[in-house]
Amino acid sequence: MWPMCGRITQKTGELPGLVTVMGAGDSRVKDPKDWVRHNGAPSQDFWVIRLHPKTGEYRRDRLTWGLIPYWLKDATGGRKPINARAETVATMRSFRDAYARRRCLLPIDNFFEWKATKGAKAKQPYAISFALAAIWENWEVPGSDEWKRTFCIITTNANDLIAEIHDRMPVIVASGNYDRWLSPIEPDPHDLLVPYPSEPMTIWPISTRVNKPENNDPAILEPVEVGGSPSLL
Repeated sequence: MWPMCGRITQKTGELPGLVTVMGAGDSRVKDPKDWVRHNGAPSQDFWVIRLHPKTGEYRRDRLTWGLIPYWLKDATGGRKPINARAETVATMRSFRDAYARRRCLLPIDNFFEWKATKGAKAKQPYAISFALAAIWENWEVPGSDEWKRTFCIITTNANDLIAEIHDRMPVIVASGNYDRWLSPIEPDPHDLLVPYPSEPMTIWPISTRVNKPENNDPAILEPVEVGGSPSLL
């Protein structure tokens, strides 16, 4: 099972009210429809929004989910973290430079989490409807001029709603704080790494089809009943 937060939906990669310039796409993908991730998983490419340090423009680029620190000698060895904890992101060697200099936003339509159900072998998946706080890295392929750009999501303690399912949740950045989060001028906006309020959020149970990343279709998000209970919490 994927760890928190390990599965997301991303349809456009855009944020309302934030004008972005198209940056690096994926030359292997000819049809923009192929960029839609209804059931997106680690190691796949997603749109992230970054601030260009020279032009001051917001760029929308395709980065791979699973951070490779710039100082790593061999990307085939070791783990590629998909999450960083808010409590240690500013101090752990794998994250601290990216957190201070390379923060980004991951626009999503929802993220998924799994809840253990008493008496059931499989965990019940839920979809939770928002930009997530993330950090990104540049890693140079040894002996070449090729760069691989990756990212991971920052998590924090769960709010009351998410706590029904998991003790952690992704850091959600409110629209009024986009500029602060993306700006390299402030190296540690730690006050933003807090649980998002429960009230604007919605949570609903979905099919266990989400357990397989190859099930990448809109039906993934359709509500299901759990034990005869209503489909919305």
